[in-house]
Amino acid sequence: MNEKAPLPLNLLDVNNATPLIEAWYEIVHLKQLYRKGWLLRGVEPEHCETVAEHSFGNALLCLLLAPRQPGLDLVKVLRLALIHDLGEVYVGDLTPLDGVTSEEKHRLEAVAVEKILGKLPGGDALIADWKEYESQVTPEAKFVKQIDRLELAMQASVYHSQGKIDADEFHQAAARHVSGDMLAAELRALMTLAG
Repeated sequence: MNEKAPLPLNLLDVNNATPLIEAWYEIVHLKQLYRKGWLLRGVEPEHCETVAEHSFGNALLCLLLAPRQPGLDLVKVLRLALIHDLGEVYVGDLTPLDGVTSEEKHRLEAVAVEKILGKLPGGDALIADWKEYESQVTPEAKFVKQIDRLELAMQASVYHSQGKIDADEFHQAAARHVSGDMLAAELRALMTLAG
């Protein structure tokens, strides 16, 4: 894993911690995990986005854009956005270059999500939310997935503006997955700014 620091859970006396504190010591590790794809493209660690920063960006975009999408449950959208990468606490931010199949990645992340959330009161509902996101069958899950791609393109644009990467491959990848008039229009506007 590419990380700023190891999992904080190793520093906790789990015998005396509540389930919430134990889960928090796991979840907070997302603040330490770099988004590996940026590192592979030459973004220096001191400027590299973490998984938590990515999740925060997703949640904010959902908050700003979901109300413009009729019929979506905003609270559910926000829950999905906040937990969609929770499995990376133990699995790391895998990229296609890691040689892990989609099925194996899903299995590993499911085990991690169960480990983190399963100990919490109400954790089963959050595990169900994570599974809903993964299954991509509800409008909310599909929307959050598209926001995930749009956020990637937007972060790429920030790095592009800073002279760190060429954003074109990320814009093109997002364009293959973002649909609907509103999200596609935002992506086109972003691509126009990058030139």
